[in-house]
Amino acid sequence: MEEEDGVELLQRYRRDRRILLDFILSGSLIKKVVMPPGAVSLDDVDLNEVSVDYVLSCAKKGGMLELSEAIRDYHDNSMFPNMNNSGAMDEFFLVTRPELSGSPPKRPPPTVPSFTPVPIITSLSKSVSFNSNDVGDLEESPDLTHTQEFIPKKERELTVDDIDDFEDEDDLEEVQSRRASRRVSSDAFDLVLGLPPFATGITDDDLRETAYEILLSAAGAAGGLIIPVKEKKKERRSRFIKKLGLSKSDQVSQSHPGTGLVRLLETIRVHMEISEGMDIRTRQGLLNAMAGKIGKRMDTLLVPLELLCCISRNEFPDKKAYIRWQKRQLNMLEEGLINHPAVGFGESGRKAGELRNLLAKIEESESLPSSTGEVQRTECLRSLKETAIPLAERPARGDLTGEVCHWADGYHLNVRLYEKLLLSVFDVLDEGTLTEEVEEILELLKSTWRILGITETIHYACYAWVLFHQFVITRERGMLRHAIEQLKKIPLKEQRGPQERLHLKSLLSKLEKDGGVGESTFLQSFLSPIQKWADKRLSDYHLHFNEALLLMEDIVAVAMLSRRLLLEEEHEMAMESSSVTDRDQIESYISLSIKCAFARTLLEVETLADATNEHPLALLAEHAKKLLKKDATMFIHILSKRHPQAIVVSASLLHKLYGYKLKPFTEGIEHLTEDAVAVLPLADSFEQYVMEVIKSGCEEQVGEIYIKKLNPYKVETVSGTLVLRWVNSQLGRIMNWAERAILQEHWEPVSLQQRHGSSIVEVYRIVEETVDQFFDLKVPMRMTELNSLFRGIDNAFQMYASRIVDNLATKDDLIPPAPILTRYKRETGIKAFVKKEILDPRTPEVRMSSDISVLTTPTLCIQLNTLHYAISQLNKLEDSIWERWTRKNPDDKPARRSLVENSRSSLHKDTFDGSRKDINAAIDRICEFTGTKIVFWDLREQFIDSLYRPNVSQFRMEALIEPLDMALSQLCDIIMDPLRDRVVTALLQASLDGLLRVILDGGSSRVFAPADARLMEEDLEVLKEFFISGGDGLPRGVVENQVARVRQVINLHGLQTRELIDDLKSGSSLEMHGGKSRLGADVKTLLRILCHRNDSEASQFLKKQYKIPKSIA
Repeated sequence: MEEEDGVELLQRYRRDRRILLDFILSGSLIKKVVMPPGAVSLDDVDLNEVSVDYVLSCAKKGGMLELSEAIRDYHDNSMFPNMNNSGAMDEFFLVTRPELSGSPPKRPPPTVPSFTPVPIITSLSKSVSFNSNDVGDLEESPDLTHTQEFIPKKERELTVDDIDDFEDEDDLEEVQSRRASRRVSSDAFDLVLGLPPFATGITDDDLRETAYEILLSAAGAAGGLIIPVKEKKKERRSRFIKKLGLSKSDQVSQSHPGTGLVRLLETIRVHMEISEGMDIRTRQGLLNAMAGKIGKRMDTLLVPLELLCCISRNEFPDKKAYIRWQKRQLNMLEEGLINHPAVGFGESGRKAGELRNLLAKIEESESLPSSTGEVQRTECLRSLKETAIPLAERPARGDLTGEVCHWADGYHLNVRLYEKLLLSVFDVLDEGTLTEEVEEILELLKSTWRILGITETIHYACYAWVLFHQFVITRERGMLRHAIEQLKKIPLKEQRGPQERLHLKSLLSKLEKDGGVGESTFLQSFLSPIQKWADKRLSDYHLHFNEALLLMEDIVAVAMLSRRLLLEEEHEMAMESSSVTDRDQIESYISLSIKCAFARTLLEVETLADATNEHPLALLAEHAKKLLKKDATMFIHILSKRHPQAIVVSASLLHKLYGYKLKPFTEGIEHLTEDAVAVLPLADSFEQYVMEVIKSGCEEQVGEIYIKKLNPYKVETVSGTLVLRWVNSQLGRIMNWAERAILQEHWEPVSLQQRHGSSIVEVYRIVEETVDQFFDLKVPMRMTELNSLFRGIDNAFQMYASRIVDNLATKDDLIPPAPILTRYKRETGIKAFVKKEILDPRTPEVRMSSDISVLTTPTLCIQLNTLHYAISQLNKLEDSIWERWTRKNPDDKPARRSLVENSRSSLHKDTFDGSRKDINAAIDRICEFTGTKIVFWDLREQFIDSLYRPNVSQFRMEALIEPLDMALSQLCDIIMDPLRDRVVTALLQASLDGLLRVILDGGSSRVFAPADARLMEEDLEVLKEFFISGGDGLPRGVVENQVARVRQVINLHGLQTRELIDDLKSGSSLEMHGGKSRLGADVKTLLRILCHRNDSEASQFLKKQYKIPKSIA
């Protein structure tokens, strides 16, 4: 709280101080206020750096106040403690805290050694020349190394004149030696700005020095160019120390920064590696340029031109330094005004050519004699100013930089200069961190925005570039985090103002691309190198981020942020925009990195295989599995934030790459060799792990979709070749055994409890032996072998069922042919004859009597029980095979278990579908045969031949109940309970078929009257109740459904003859169109009822309409 209160009081004090000074300077206390160079009003002056004591002193004297002197007085006194002149003796306030210094030393101070003048050690560099009068013969000192120089014998001591006349030399070697300490990473060579090179050959040092000059001109309006007295003292002291031959590090350590703007500029100067001599020359030159330019701001100057005019050759230590400085200024003018204009010259095009000529003449003047050269230079500078200023101040782009361009029109130079200014934010001692004054420096750099045409978007992009480039050099993650923050600050298109959008749209540069010349926007020039650098590292993230996951996460963020901005830029400029999404880009990273890592793994495996004598494919499968596991545990959680199925991409690609290597091996293997045993299980294990990873990386249904897209290795086609051969041979053995068993079958029950045949037991025994041998095979097996086993067993049971029903007679063999249709005649009888109905001369007794008699009811029941046993045990066999398959295979893996369960669920219904279908069909066939045989064969005399003959009342249904009950009892005693209803239902259907045969095709000996229908109905009820048996038989609903068709025919028998005839007439026409008669009966049924009707009307109708002959009386 105390620190917060102190800060608040300090801020309040400074605010009150500025208000007081503004009041004094704006009032009448001071007669006249003279603004410092570069300032137009008090708004351009930083009142925090104006000495209050100096202002009050001028107010007391009533004289003129020069603010430049007040600023200088403030900086001169800033190094001393604050004084209070009240009282008898001066009191002062310490700026340090004495309690932190500890107690004073107790030992006496060391003695002061006598001072011996140090001789000047000159360098034999090209920039220094020796006078033959001052230098005698040179001796080589025995203590000198090859890096040291020679010392002249005649030494002369330093004098005050030497110190006054000595100037700080702009030695290129000094600058290069200081810059040599920078750590340059090899990665930095891949990171180059997408801007065209300068035609004039401007170097980075030229840009750095010019950038500092621009900064000084921008800061000049706030008093930043005032050179305090202490700065002059420090300059003289620096010269003296340099003549003493002290190290450069000692010189830097002796400098004491001031406060405010001057301190900040001094910090920037040190960071930008600008010599003190150049700093002082530039400051003085800018001050001289402002002399006599009342009301003009310093930041509106054409800086290189003004410095050429205001700095003379005498201010440089040698001619070489001056020529180099002048060449830099001339190059800046050419690059800034001519080479890359954003605004066309228009009528100023001629002046551009004149400017080039003048620049060449100024450079040429240095090679002329001094008098001639100076005259030419002066004239050219005057002409240059007349030519260059109109070029600099031609109408601007309508952007945010102002109404006119006061500096370079080509943005390439501007952004490169601003880049050099931004480099000053890094700590000199630790280039991987930002300096403490970074916020103040950035705020000061804003003053250059108007000069350089910098906007907020350009600033954030340049700053992000500088920070990212520094990260690449130093590998400090902090720099990368700062770069990400700046990338996030870059506004999108809709967040920029209309002027800024137009301004950015005009910033284009032409570069050679793919053999041609293409245009790049500003953001493309700065962000494309960043994106390409990040893409290159992420394209092999296994190598570059093996132990730097946090760094990888930041690089992914950089790649995605820059990519988003560049995609918007391509759309804005109507360029060919990439349709690749962020998800596609992440997928590309994974694909490229996996391929690189797999290639390295191949080399590693080859070396390891030679050393261990193991098969390379076996080792490769293990290493590929490790690679995928590493990818899943380390990298994928970073990539999955932008691609939810990243692990699927990685696993699928590794599966594919290993498959390419495995395929030649699997295609060439023919036998189960040691190599096959070593490779195939590991290959299969890797494939199952891939599926497990895919399933764990996404939802179950989605994972199944991706697994289906995999191109399986089909290891089973190799490892299962011998298994399939064995299975095929065993299945042939099963078929032979099944046929042999059924041929030897006598259809006798195995026991009282097991009422099925022995052949089915033998078939199941051989099948189970085969299954046991199948699962005892110690080789990898897949669904192919299992399906083959299933199909073979299924075929065996189908063959078994078909062999049983092949011995059955058909239904036509059991049912006698229907008699011919005749009409009723009371007295006489005639031969019956109906056209198109010819009686089969053969009788069932002749054709099938022996075969039918062999298939007794007990035999048929044993066959039914055998088939039922076969189908019931088939389910148990199927479950047992699946259970053993699950135990045999490595199903502890969720992906494989899910695959097996899905395969089981999909195949369960049709694994033995053929067997189940054929066995059930055989059961239905035998049931139908059994019922028909009992009614039409065993009970034919009682049922078919005797019922309702000679009339209904003489032979009723009660007479048949007893033989039917005996046959039914015999069935139920032998048949298995699950089959009872099916057999009894078949007997019911056969009984109803027999009843219909009697009342519709009973022959000429059976005639019925309408009154007989009531008796028939009663007989039908008797038959129905017999099969229902008071609830112990068939369900009532089943019986009712079967009886309904017979009841309808009986109802027709109860109708009058006329009604039947009319319905038959109408039904004949309707039947031709696919309909039925009014009574719902078909024509054949009505015709047969009329044939059995005992009246003359029916007989006459049949004679007339159908030509049916009369029956025999």
